[in-house]
Amino acid sequence: MGRKIVVALGGNAILSKDASAAAQQRALLETARQLVKFIENGDQLIISHGNGPQVGNLLLQQAAGSTQDNPEMPLDSCVAMTQGTIGYWMQNAMNQVIRERGLDQAVATVVTQVEVSSDDPAFGQPTKPIGPFMNKAEADLAQKQNPEFKFIEDAGRGYRRVVPSPKPIGVIETAAVNTLVDAGIVPITVGGGGIPVVRDGNRLVGKEAVIDKDFASEKLAELIDADALIILTAVDNIYVNFNQPNQKKLKRVSTVELGRYIEQKQFAPGSMLPKVEAAVDFVNTTGKEAVVTALDNIEGFIKEGEGTVIVKQSVSTNV
Repeated sequence: MGRKIVVALGGNAILSKDASAAAQQRALLETARQLVKFIENGDQLIISHGNGPQVGNLLLQQAAGSTQDNPEMPLDSCVAMTQGTIGYWMQNAMNQVIRERGLDQAVATVVTQVEVSSDDPAFGQPTKPIGPFMNKAEADLAQKQNPEFKFIEDAGRGYRRVVPSPKPIGVIETAAVNTLVDAGIVPITVGGGGIPVVRDGNRLVGKEAVIDKDFASEKLAELIDADALIILTAVDNIYVNFNQPNQKKLKRVSTVELGRYIEQKQFAPGSMLPKVEAAVDFVNTTGKEAVVTALDNIEGFIKEGEGTVIVKQSVSTNV
C-alpha cells in the first residue's frame, strides 16, 4: 500500500450555479478524473466532501413543500440524505473513470456519523454558511418565508443561511473506514462533515447542525493515521494579502507562520480560514504534512509538489 491520504473536496466543487442532479453528476465525473490520479500514483485514497450548497438547497425545498401530514426532515437527516446522494454520484463517477483507466479498484460510500459535544458553544452561534448564494432581496424573501432561519453576508459573494457548526470530537465509523482501507477499497466518508451526533448513554442522537468538512476530514485523517491531509479548494495555493497588489503565494509554510497569519486575520472565516485551521491542527497533532491546493492542480502536486505544503517547521520558499 502506498501513502494513505485523505482528500477533502468542497461542496461548491460539486454544485456551482446549476443545482440539477445531472449537472452535479457531470461535475463529479470531472472531479473523479482528477482524483483517480492519486490511485494511479499508488496512493491509498480516502475521499471526503462538503455538502453546504446541497443541504441548504434541500432544506429550502423541504421548507417550501412541508405540510402537517408530510413534514420537513430535521437538519441531521438532511445531512444524511445529501451524504448518501453525493456518495452515490461520486462512487459511480469514480467507478466509471477507474474502468476507463483500466484500473482494478473498488469504491464504497460510508454513511458516517461524527460525534460532537452537546455543550459546544456553536449551537448558540450559527456560523456555517449553507445553501445557494442570494442577493439582498432574495435573502430578505427567504427570511420572510422561513422566519426561523438566519442569513448573513458571506465573504463578499452574497447572502447565505447559516447554521450551527460544532467541532468534531470523534468519527463513529472509524473502524469501518479502516477495514475498507486495509482491504484496498477507496472509502467516501464524513460526507458533508458527517452527520452530527451526541452520545446519550448507548444512543447516538442527531443534532441540528452542519459540521465543517475540513475539520471532520482532519479528525478522520488523525484517527485513521493518514500520511497526509489534502484539502482541495478553488485556488492552487494559500495566499496572504489575497487579491491585493502585495499578495504573496505560500508554497511551503510552517504551522507557526500560519498561526501568525491567522492572528492577522489574513483568511476569510467562511472560506479559507477553516481549511488553514484544519491543516494546522492535523500537522500539529500528527507531525505529518497537510496540503492546500486546487482540484485541477492534483497532477502538479503529485509530479512537482505544487500547492501549499504545511509542515511543523519549514525553510520559507514563498513568493
